[in-house]
Amino acid sequence: MISVSIIGATGRMGQLTKELVDSDPNLKLHAALDSKAGLASALGADVLVEFTNPEASEKIAEFAIENSQKLLVGSSGWSEVKLAGLQKSLADSASAIVVVPNFSIGSMLAQKFAAEAARHFHEAEIIETHHSGKKDSPSGTAIRTAEIIGENRLHANLIEDALRPARGQFVAGVPIHSLRLPGVSARQETIFAGPSEQLSILHDVSSHRAYSLGVLRAIEFTAKAKGLTVGLERILS
Repeated sequence: MISVSIIGATGRMGQLTKELVDSDPNLKLHAALDSKAGLASALGADVLVEFTNPEASEKIAEFAIENSQKLLVGSSGWSEVKLAGLQKSLADSASAIVVVPNFSIGSMLAQKFAAEAARHFHEAEIIETHHSGKKDSPSGTAIRTAEIIGENRLHANLIEDALRPARGQFVAGVPIHSLRLPGVSARQETIFAGPSEQLSILHDVSSHRAYSLGVLRAIEFTAKAKGLTVGLERILS
């Protein structure tokens, strides 16, 4: 049985994770921490799970490394540069950290499709829409999608566009347009364009319960993990 401490247990994803832990016979709750609780209360669990914010997430990762804890990071905002620093910090540590920008299997597949499309289309843009309570923009998923496109595209034709106003934030040469609206959970459309054609990859989440299976599999993986692991695709493979 895997014991779990949840940091950020009062938020949407924290509440969902607590429900999943309580209902799974292979998991047990060690501690559920709100924003006022000290991190020391989380110690002793097999896995720490955090759903907080980018600034707090970095401090929690440092805390996990210092205390040789295994941590599942559910907060977005971990750039390639920050992940590289995390990898370096883990080099001589018994800790393990698993970073999952998005726990949706559909989102994982959409990114795989985007990687393939990037090899054939010169231009791409991303429109991501989330609920009005989401503080970060672009989303971590949109940033990672743009990075994947940048890694896989053979040609890019967006240098001049970077100088135009109102084209969104550029990540790896891909414009990302962020919308924050009430009545929306999460929606991302990645649009590729070539001569006389367009390809649209759309992923739409109507409820945060879409992340349930990904969260459960990630907790199980983290309990046995070593070093740094990034992405749901690494967990499910």
